[in-house]
Amino acid sequence: MDFERVFGSPLSKGDAISHGIGFRDVISKQAIARFYLVMDFERVFDSPLGSGELQSRNSITKRLVVKDRTKDIGNLAGGKLLVFGGSYSNYQALQALRALADAEGIAANRVICTGDLLGYCAQPNETVALIREWGIHCIAGNVELQIRDEEDDCGCNFGEDSQCDLDSRNWYPYTQRTLLPEHKAWLHTLPEFLRFRYAGKKVFVLHGGLLNTSQFIFESTQWPVKSEIFEATGAEVILSGHCGLPFHSVQAERYWLNPGVIGMPANDGTTRVWYMVLEAQEGGFAFAHRAFEYDHTTASQHMREAGLPGTYAQTLLDGLWNNNDILPEAETALQGVRIGLAD
Repeated sequence: MDFERVFGSPLSKGDAISHGIGFRDVISKQAIARFYLVMDFERVFDSPLGSGELQSRNSITKRLVVKDRTKDIGNLAGGKLLVFGGSYSNYQALQALRALADAEGIAANRVICTGDLLGYCAQPNETVALIREWGIHCIAGNVELQIRDEEDDCGCNFGEDSQCDLDSRNWYPYTQRTLLPEHKAWLHTLPEFLRFRYAGKKVFVLHGGLLNTSQFIFESTQWPVKSEIFEATGAEVILSGHCGLPFHSVQAERYWLNPGVIGMPANDGTTRVWYMVLEAQEGGFAFAHRAFEYDHTTASQHMREAGLPGTYAQTLLDGLWNNNDILPEAETALQGVRIGLAD
């Protein structure tokens, strides 16, 4: 069995690029497909291949990528889950979040990070050391993948020569050269995706998109974009990250939940940062967005002392992004408007 019989033509380098996977991945994807397409798709993807999917090159490619890079952490039955994203090397915020988890009695094996541990702020080593010592579930965001693979940019999907892109040429090399070899090696242990069951639901954790880790998906992003990922993963709940803003989108018993990030404010003119708590209930679960304050003054000072972009250091102090380059029109219009999700 090979890709030509499934797709009607061999998988070319151009196909690999168009589907968002590196050509270096193609051989392993072909090998998986050849073996499992003649075996049992349920063994590979945890659900049978749907009718008509054999005609869909895109569908099969997505499901191969998902399985190949996903860690299944089993059934997290009952109780609370704490979900956060984007610590961005902000050690003070991460310390405060752990204190909140401990105070609420949420064990490390019930804490999930949606990636981008590293980023704009000044303490990458302290941040990774705390994550490792804490022992939580964590996926790799685009920053971890780029540093792991020794790439020369952050892979954030910023527009070329935008302010975000220009600033990343400062903070990304700083993170690369500052992060200790033992922590860089640890990045190789991080999966790109997680899957588990919770409160009777199939849950999938990703950073940005499915085939593009740095895809920006916002509350205003059209539902069909999200729906396609639900279909490809077979999930009922998706926990996401990357866009920097907390939100939830729910349709037809499918939940797209983004906890926001703890490393930077949410562009609403407050210094608060965001996470989520899920709690199992009879017949399902409830979710709540939560915000907290931390020692942002110290975090900002560390950034200035390290020579990192003053614009980001200032954002920690005033709660406003210095540009809205990545934001759709709907989210841009809300800059400076206090987010009320935790009220």
